[in-house]
Formats: sequence, structure tokens, C-alpha cells
Amino acid sequence: MTHTIDTQLVHAGEDGPRIAGAVRMPIFQSAMFEHDDNPLRYIRYNNTPNQLVLNRKLAILEGAEEALVTGSGMTAITGALLSVLKPGDHLLAQNSLYGGTHNFVTTLMADLGIAVSFFDADNPDTWESYMTPHTRAVYVESITNPLLQVCDLEGIVSFAQASGLVSLIDNTFATPYNYRAVEAGFDLSLHSATKYLNGHSDLVAGAIMGSGELVRRSKNTLKHLGGALDPHACFLLHRGMQTLALRMRQHNESAFALARFLAEHSATRRVNYPGLTSHAQHDRAARLFNGFGGMISMELTGGLDAALAFTDRVNLPILAPSLGGVESLITRPAISSHAGLTAEERADAGIRDDLIRISVGIEAAQDLIADFDQALGAIPS
Repeated sequence: MTHTIDTQLVHAGEDGPRIAGAVRMPIFQSAMFEHDDNPLRYIRYNNTPNQLVLNRKLAILEGAEEALVTGSGMTAITGALLSVLKPGDHLLAQNSLYGGTHNFVTTLMADLGIAVSFFDADNPDTWESYMTPHTRAVYVESITNPLLQVCDLEGIVSFAQASGLVSLIDNTFATPYNYRAVEAGFDLSLHSATKYLNGHSDLVAGAIMGSGELVRRSKNTLKHLGGALDPHACFLLHRGMQTLALRMRQHNESAFALARFLAEHSATRRVNYPGLTSHAQHDRAARLFNGFGGMISMELTGGLDAALAFTDRVNLPILAPSLGGVESLITRPAISSHAGLTAEERADAGIRDDLIRISVGIEAAQDLIADFDQALGAIPS
């Protein structure tokens, strides 16, 4: 019987029979396990009980053959890329990426002799021109950070398959609730589980889902590099994931309501949210996604001074980096997620100093709207 994601989040991948009758998966706080008649189990090998139950559950969520929980989102990204690329290879990467990913592919990967070309993932007529005899993989984000773009994901899958490329996607912003990337055809789906999968801003973790062969290659790479998730963090992530569907429905609903309010406010110059009909890729997002997500970004008519005044004045959101928790957070990407880029690189990516990114939590939409309204109203015109 095929269950909905709500039921899968609670029951999929769980051990049976229950360990000593425990309703909750216990924390196996042990670095290693006796292996006389059992496989060698060791935390760094990512095969201990708390890791294995997460791996099974994560795989089911995106329709993947296998999955791997990791020590952080960047561990998932770097481990996956280094498992499919070697010195002399070439990567095609979307030209609007999370700052940490951008820094990795332009610095450490370059030091290893792996080349990268940034391409417009929404302009398929140009993709072939970036190909070289050494191109091995293509990397995109389901919803970009922080401009909330939705590229031609269907086209990327078809292009990768026709060109013999491994397709990788950072699916953090969409989550498996809104978009099952592996089921949609991507070879590897990557997540910062720190964000929505956990949802409570109390751990750092990552995840890799995809084909059995590619996930096992990532697992072998990370066995050497480290980056496994410890048992207690596994327990917290396991617990957090079980409410993902409930939380995402509220994130989707509240963010949509807030985005519509902001788009109509005289103090805003631009509001980025895929749920708005004014969004350039709204029709695509509506077709591909189960919901438009909990992330918004905006620019105010008053520029940087107005942005600083707004973040000072707003009460409910916390001025902090990261995203995907039950509480709303705001930040300026220029000084947080994309601070590692040069001013020129940020300008090329369309990330202005006054851009504000909003992670909408699970607070009531009317309370968030009232708070944003008072904060925007207090900004001098």
C-alpha cells in the first residue's frame, strides 16, 4: 500500500519489531558496535542504528533508492560533488547559488583541478554551448537562495539524461513535501537538514538522496572525509522530520499570505516569492510544486537605510541567519549567506545590499502581517 507523505514521515523506515518495545527510536550513544556475527558498524561509516533509520526514511521521502544522512548541508553538497567529479572534470552550475556552494566550486574544487562554468538554468538554448568533452555533472537549486528563482527543472533533467551528465539538485528550499526531486528525475537530491527537515533550529545536518550507486559513492567519499552525524543529532532530526508535513503546510500558507501583503505595500520595490503571479516562473512553480515554500525575499523603496530601519523595527522575526525553523527569521544575504562573495559577484547574481530574506515560520499569518505592517509604516518615506 502506498501511503501519503504525512504517514511516511511518521512510519517509513522505522525498525521492526520495536527495540525493547520502545515507541521512540532509542539513542544508540556508541561510536562502535560488536561485530562477531554482524557487519562492522561505526559512526564514521554512517551505518549505526540511528543513522540507518534516517537513511531509510529519507530515501522513501523522495522516491530514492538510497539515502545518506550527513553532518551538515555543506557535507552533503561537497561529498556528493566530490563523489562524481575528479581532477580534470568540468561542472555546469546554475548562476545563482547559495554562497557556500558558490565558494566551494570556485575555490576548493578549482584547487583540485575541477573546472566550473556558471550557466543560466532558465535558458535551455544556451546550455549546449557550455559543454566540454570533460563535462560530467550539472548542479541546480529547486528554488534559489535568496532570489527564489525556479529554473527549468524539467529541462535540466532531460538535458542531463541526453548528455550523459549526473544531475544534482539542492532541494532544501522546496523540501520533499513540496517537490520530490529524485522522483522527478534528478540523480541526486541534496538537503541542508538543518533547515526544514529538522525544523527546530537546534542542529546542523545534511542529506543525500538518489540512485543506490551514486549514494554509495558519496558514502565512500565521506567515509574518508568524515562528516557523519552523531547519534543524538540523528535522534533530533528523526523527531523533527516526523512533523515536516504539518509544518510545511503552515509555512506555505503563512508565506503566501505575507508575500501577497508585501507585494501590495507601497514601501516595497520588489518581492520575490514563487506563489505570486508576478513571479517570472510562477506558472512553472505552480505546476511542479505542491506548495510555494516558506521563503520570501524583498527590496524596499528606501534602499539600504530602509532595510536597516525595517530589520530594527520588526518584532516577531529574529534577526539571524539560516532558515526553515518554526520561528520566523530575517537576514540580509549580503552580510550572511552570501558574505563570502565579492561585491561584484553579488551584483552579478542580483543580490543587492538592501535585499532582505525572510524565513516565514509557523506563526499565524495575521500576526506576521500586522508586525510587518507596523515596521514598514515606521520607515521614513
